[in-house]
Amino acid sequence: MTTEDQGAPAPPSEETLSDEQQAARTRGYVGVLLLAAGVGIPVSLVAFGFLALLHALEHAVWVTLPEDLGYADVPWWWAVPWLLLGGVLVGVAIKWLPGKGGHVPIDGLGIDPVAARAVPGILLAALGGLPLGVVLGPEAPLLALGSAFALIVVRPLAALEDPAARALITLAGAAAALAAIFGSPLVAAIFVLEAAGLGGPRLARVVLPALLSSGVGFLVFTGMGSWTGLEIASLSLPPLDGPARPDLGDVLWTVPFAVATAFAVRQVHHLGRWTRTLASSRPMAAAVGAALVVGLSAAAYSLLTGRSPEEVTLSGQGMLAPLASDPAAWSVPVLIALIAFKSLGYGVSLGALRGGAIFPAVLLGAAAGVLVSGLPGYGAIPAMAAGMAAATAAVLPYPVASAVLVVILLGSNAAAMTPVVLIAVVVAFVSEQIIATQRGRRPA
Repeated sequence: MTTEDQGAPAPPSEETLSDEQQAARTRGYVGVLLLAAGVGIPVSLVAFGFLALLHALEHAVWVTLPEDLGYADVPWWWAVPWLLLGGVLVGVAIKWLPGKGGHVPIDGLGIDPVAARAVPGILLAALGGLPLGVVLGPEAPLLALGSAFALIVVRPLAALEDPAARALITLAGAAAALAAIFGSPLVAAIFVLEAAGLGGPRLARVVLPALLSSGVGFLVFTGMGSWTGLEIASLSLPPLDGPARPDLGDVLWTVPFAVATAFAVRQVHHLGRWTRTLASSRPMAAAVGAALVVGLSAAAYSLLTGRSPEEVTLSGQGMLAPLASDPAAWSVPVLIALIAFKSLGYGVSLGALRGGAIFPAVLLGAAAGVLVSGLPGYGAIPAMAAGMAAATAAVLPYPVASAVLVVILLGSNAAAMTPVVLIAVVVAFVSEQIIATQRGRRPA
C-alpha cells in the first residue's frame, strides 16, 4: 500500500450516505437523468417556436406595420390601441381559460407543475400581451410551457408515480425552456433552483437533471437558430469598453446606489401588489386598465421626449444594446422619464397582466446605472453593472442567479466587474428584505 493510499480517506459506506446520496445511486435516478436529457430536446423545440413567434409578432407590430402605413417612426399614440387589444386578450385568458393565463408575475417565478389544459390560456396571455407592449418578459410563460411539455412528453414513456420524480422532470423542463432566453444554460438552471427554494443536501440531487436538460436544450436552441434562419432574442449586451478594474469610487458609490435601487423596487412591488388585489376580483377590468396605463405612459414619454413609445413598452430586452453601447447619448431628462414611465407600466403589469419580471428589471437597473454614472468617480460600466445586479436581486429576489446572470451579460468585462456585481447583489437583497420586514411583510 502506498503512502497516498494510506492517507486517502476511505469511501463512505452505504450506512453513512444520506438519503439523497443513496437516491442518486439508484437505477431509478439514472432513469430520471436520461428522461431529463431527452426532455431537453422537445421542450427546447417548443420554446424555440414560442420565442420565434413572439419575435415575429413583435416585429410586425412595432416595425413592419408602421412602415407599411407610411410612418417613418412609430407615432406617439401607437402603443395605446395595441395595448388595449393586449389587455382584452390577457383578460380573456385569465378570466375564462384554465390556468388563469399562468403565474402572476408579482409572485415571482412559478415552477410548480403546469397541467396540459392550462397551456392554451398561457399561450394566449403571453402571445396576446407581450408582443403588443406589456412591460414584462417571456421567461415566466417559458417556464410554464417547459414544465407542461416536459410532463406531456414523459407521460407516455414513464408513469412517474413518484411525486419527487415528477418534480425533477418539471424542473428539468423549466430549465430547458429558459436556457436560450438567458443566453446560458447555467443561468437557467440556477434560476430554476433558486425559484424552487432548494438548498442543502437535496440540491445536488435536483441540480443534475436541471443542468443536463438546460445544456441539451441550449444546444438545440443554437442549432435551430442557424438551421432555420429564424430569429429569437436572448438577453445580451454588446461588447463594452469597460475599465480593467473598478476604482474605489465605483465600489463606494455602489453601496448607496444598491440601497436606493432596492427602495425603488419596493415601490414598484407595492404598486404590483395593489394592482393584483384589484385584479383578483375583476381580472378583465384590471387587465385592460393596466394595459391602458402602459399605453398612456408610453404616449406621454414619447410626447415629452420626442422618442419612440416602444422604449417604454415591451420587456426592455431590445433597449439594452443601445443603452449600453452609447450611454452618453441618453440625457438626464430622457433617462428620468424612461425610468419613471417604464416603472409605472412595469408595476401595473406585474399585478394584472402575465409575463416575467426579470427583463424589465435588468433594463431599469441599467438605465438607473447610466443616470447615476455622472456622479464623481462612478464609471458608466460599473454603474450599469451595479444597477442591473441590484434591480434583479431586489425584484425576485434570487441573489445567486442574479449575480451569475449579470456577470455573464458583462462578457469580457465580467472579471473586472464581478466585485461590483456581488456587492450590489448582496446590498440590494439585504436592503429589500429589511424594507419588506419593516413594512410588515414576511421576506421572500
